[in-house]
Amino acid sequence: MRTTKLVFGVVLMVGALLGRAASGAPGIFEQTEVFVAGQSGIVEYRIPGLVTSNQGTLLAFCDARVNKPGDPPNKINLVLKRSFDGGRTWGKLQTLAQNGAGAVADSCGLVDRQTGTLWIFSVYAPEGIGSSNAAVGLSGATFQFKAVKSDDDGATWSSPIDHTPMVKKPEWSAGSTGIGRGIQMRNGRLVVPRYYADYHQPRTKEENGACYVSFSDDHGKTWKMGALTEFPGGTNECQVVELADGSLLMNMRGIQGNHRKVTHSRDGGATWSPVTEDPALIEPRCQGSLQMLTDALGQDKSRLLFSNPASLERKNMTVRLSYDEGRTWPVARQLHAGPAAYSCMTVLADQTAGCLYECGEKNAHEKITFARFNVEWLTEGKDALAGKRP
Repeated sequence: MRTTKLVFGVVLMVGALLGRAASGAPGIFEQTEVFVAGQSGIVEYRIPGLVTSNQGTLLAFCDARVNKPGDPPNKINLVLKRSFDGGRTWGKLQTLAQNGAGAVADSCGLVDRQTGTLWIFSVYAPEGIGSSNAAVGLSGATFQFKAVKSDDDGATWSSPIDHTPMVKKPEWSAGSTGIGRGIQMRNGRLVVPRYYADYHQPRTKEENGACYVSFSDDHGKTWKMGALTEFPGGTNECQVVELADGSLLMNMRGIQGNHRKVTHSRDGGATWSPVTEDPALIEPRCQGSLQMLTDALGQDKSRLLFSNPASLERKNMTVRLSYDEGRTWPVARQLHAGPAAYSCMTVLADQTAGCLYECGEKNAHEKITFARFNVEWLTEGKDALAGKRP
């Protein structure tokens, strides 16, 4: 424990020195390990999710692949750790949901800012069932979509709530959440990014993969499905943000090619514009995270963040910054040079940013690390927040 604290202290010191902004303001960059393969009897931790509660608590959750690595079919539990000090220390491992020898996997968090309720949405796969052999339907040997929620800042959680009939078509077999986090729009609508996948039907224009959102206007009691996105080759694993004009921007992993796909919705996720590629956002076909740090409605300017392995391989975890709501990405800074994969970002109570991401020295699944940083560090002193959002 003493060695860990010493090493972490050195990391904080080095981060502060290296990140000091040219303007004289300190650039904050801190990192700490949250989930490490082999700890707590878990062979592999994967698929990070991260949210900040109304109380400022950080909640980090992921897949705990208990006995062996790999996607379903596998025994996978949904686990959580909380931090009350901005990610410097983390509490004990909590198991929120398990499905016997099956999986509770690919989770997506969401905070209802109006009620304070915390949600985590997951895929529930029975024992022996994975994407390639899931049956068509809403129950039985197929993928189901359930959620757990907490009304006490993540101390306790509900039993799984089945949303499958509301967010999945009966003719579908597989699919997932968008992985990472959902959002609440300014009008109160809850939006959960998702994607459809089906290996049983003949190939269509979606090529077995298309993104959509489920949304709720009654704080999660009922859910509706938006339209599928359409793009040659298909898309999956998506994230969503609300822009200043109330429209939604969805950023998606492509099934083909090596650039992120994007689309917009002007009706709260019910329909989507034609999908295009973003040539600035290179990817090795891997999940990425999208997070609005500040918008022009509550701050001096819009600052949109995006994180992913910025490479043709799963390495070089990078955070990018856009000042024009994703049209251009003039700023980029590396979090980890080596192997890296999935990530999820959030905004902390002090308006620093947090990124929970998979990384390692030999492979990307050795650990899940939390990085906290500010705009001064990200831009090397070229930008600073004008003040906290009211």
